[in-house]
Amino acid sequence: MSTHLEDYALLSDLRTGPLVSRNGSIDWLCLPRHDSAAFFTALLGDEDDGRWLLHVPDGEVLERRYLPDTFVLETTWRSPTGVARVTDFLPPSSDHADLVRHVECIEGTVTVEHDLRIRFDYARATPWTRRIEHLGAEALVSIAGPDGLLVSGPLLSRTDGEADAVPGGERCSRLEGTFELAAGETQDWHLSWFRSHEDPPEPAEPQRALDEAVAFWADWSKDIAVEGEHADLVRRSLLVLRALTHSQTGGIVAAPTASLPEELGGERNWDYRYTWLRDAAFAIEAVVDHGLTHGARQWRDWLLRAIGGDIDDVRIMYGLAGERDLRETELDHLAGYEGSRPVRVGNGAASQFQADVVGEVMVALSQLRAAGEEEDAYSWAMQKGLLDYAEANLDRQDHGIWEMRGDLHWFTHGRAMLWAGFDCGVRAIEEDGLDGPVERWRELRERLRDEIDDRGFDAELDSFTQVYGGDEVDASLLQLPHFGFCAYDDPRMLGTVARIERDLMDEHGLILRYRTEAGMDGLKGDEHPFLLCNFWLVEQYAHTGRRDDAERLMAQLVGYANDLGLMSEEYDPDAKRLIGNFPQAFSHLALIRAADALRATAGGD
Repeated sequence: MSTHLEDYALLSDLRTGPLVSRNGSIDWLCLPRHDSAAFFTALLGDEDDGRWLLHVPDGEVLERRYLPDTFVLETTWRSPTGVARVTDFLPPSSDHADLVRHVECIEGTVTVEHDLRIRFDYARATPWTRRIEHLGAEALVSIAGPDGLLVSGPLLSRTDGEADAVPGGERCSRLEGTFELAAGETQDWHLSWFRSHEDPPEPAEPQRALDEAVAFWADWSKDIAVEGEHADLVRRSLLVLRALTHSQTGGIVAAPTASLPEELGGERNWDYRYTWLRDAAFAIEAVVDHGLTHGARQWRDWLLRAIGGDIDDVRIMYGLAGERDLRETELDHLAGYEGSRPVRVGNGAASQFQADVVGEVMVALSQLRAAGEEEDAYSWAMQKGLLDYAEANLDRQDHGIWEMRGDLHWFTHGRAMLWAGFDCGVRAIEEDGLDGPVERWRELRERLRDEIDDRGFDAELDSFTQVYGGDEVDASLLQLPHFGFCAYDDPRMLGTVARIERDLMDEHGLILRYRTEAGMDGLKGDEHPFLLCNFWLVEQYAHTGRRDDAERLMAQLVGYANDLGLMSEEYDPDAKRLIGNFPQAFSHLALIRAADALRATAGGD
């Protein structure tokens, strides 16, 4: 049985994001970036696919927590003979990844046990491991292809019954060690990634590295402006968005994981370690609303580089540095999380056309401009180019916001986001004094509004519909008021909400994205309620006077966060488990917006 997602913690150095289980096992680690191949892949298989377990074998976890406003994890263990505290963190670095595991015995005596199983390239490569003398101490170096790992600290030994790693090296994939500590004693272990053709790096000095990590997060979080009942979770959610952002490129991943299933045992398993324009646009809205314009500006600059000279072929997602080749492959050697196969890395949806993306970007950049961030000639030229692209593809059917792998359609949400894109263009000229073909954009904006009113709303159903000519709804329709297409209390919107409640809400009061049994997504199986969509429903309730419903649903949703405030993509209310890639930027973005809506409407609409 796989470890439940709620038992994982995220670490971050703004380059990568390993997951550490409650029992001290690092089961997922990609180096040197979020979208690099994994060195520990037990998350999608078993312990032989790579992990680093550090635990007190006869103990239990009393508490785990992040140091305030950081991703420095403290786990306190109690055994029959004593108490120990394990501190796991990634020191900030610009040139290599450094994972530190610090153990202190704070009472009595404790036994600390390691089980380190090193596998490179999603467990497809067993490295060559040797002992070396490094900076006056013994260390272990593992090499496979372009990658190297340095393990320093009290040495771990082979467990296969043969001689320990010899100076010349040998294939070695499992090391272990047992260490006794008395009160006041400490031990430190470091795992450092480096390019195999270069010399191993100098491991971080533990206390200095810890101080630097805490100061690094404190410096960023000091500008967070949060109030209200859910301030702690909003604050943690903003920190999650920062943790998923690459410090050098400005790209933000949708999640740090790949192929965690939307249905346990099913095939809906996708790689989310890339930068979706939509997700990043939503992130801009969230951070700008809370005074964090620097991160939003960094993403705008990422966008300019990613699109570059290819504005006539905009992708919906890119690699962290703007890479376009995200081809999807299947890793048949991995068993999958709870048997969910295929295990996929890369994402074939990168080549899809999704009509809403340009509008999402234009709305976000409009908000950044309203927050005082001035456009330069390049950034506004890029936005005009995006609207040229939208016009060139105006009559094109698409895959929709949910990346359907079935037939193409005119999705009402996507058409409305095209409307929003042109609306932002018009307002940029009328209100901000920028230049552009305003008459043409007005004409396209009005054409889209008339079309959506005529083809996207069904008077007999009293509802907007998922696609033109269809009779299904989906939760993306809850976004229509957010970007100004209609009011939250527009009678057509209220009718749509009623139909969503009727067709998409389960017995637990949670809504699905859409009805999978309609067969539109081209996939087998089912899925669980998306947390994103349910937070959107909180917003809708809050803005239409349904205060009790909004607060009830909000309380239910935030109750699904784990003890560290982390949320995944979905929730299975029957099994009471987080499901899908974890932690999920979309869920945290939507939590922030829902909390803001509740606070904004606290005194009435």
